[in-house]
Amino acid sequence: MGERELKLLGTWVSPYVIRVRVVLNQKGLKYEYFEQDLTNKSELLLKYNPIHKKVPVLIDNDQPVCESLVILQYIDEAWSKTGPSVLPTDPYERAMARFWAVYIDDKVFLASAGILKATTEEAKAEKIIETMAGLELLEETFKKCSKGKPFFGGDTIGFLDVTLGSCLVWLKATEKVSELTLLDGNKFPKLVKWTEQFLSADCVKEVMPKVEKVEEYINKTLKPKWAAAATSSK
Repeated sequence: MGERELKLLGTWVSPYVIRVRVVLNQKGLKYEYFEQDLTNKSELLLKYNPIHKKVPVLIDNDQPVCESLVILQYIDEAWSKTGPSVLPTDPYERAMARFWAVYIDDKVFLASAGILKATTEEAKAEKIIETMAGLELLEETFKKCSKGKPFFGGDTIGFLDVTLGSCLVWLKATEKVSELTLLDGNKFPKLVKWTEQFLSADCVKEVMPKVEKVEEYINKTLKPKWAAAATSSK
């Protein structure tokens, strides 16, 4: 596709942004990154994502692409001859990758976030059960998709790897904040081994924030915000 001017609008802590940065790194694409303050949205963000006004936004030669999973597929198609493929080549496997990616975002990640947001022990316990049930399904999905290889995508990091992998720092921070174990090696041995392999990849290490930094962000920024919102709604 030739040399293009790529810009990415994002926030350091967003798993949706992290996954895009991992794929850009994996493809070896050069881009300019613009950190956004979502409490004071920039003119750049409002210009390129006027509908949802959220990150990530990939700007390719002044053309914006929004929504992380859409961006991943766009990168894979626009730079199909550059670096490893993100999505499987087989149509059925591609469809399944898309299905499970949506499941990760809509079920597993939201359930784990619910652990942090829960205002009662009962609500917290419910979200823990939901999260563990989701991880159990993903353990089985990994066995089927990986076919004995290191990643969901086989020999290289693929669509499902970056979708779930970008959430790992949040899962680990949730474990620390909530004093529990989600990624249990006895229950999910395949996922735990995959986690180690994913986080050790250079394209991931360059953009993945430290667990301690996300833990601090949860405790100092999100929890007070959620507490204030809960108080005002009473």
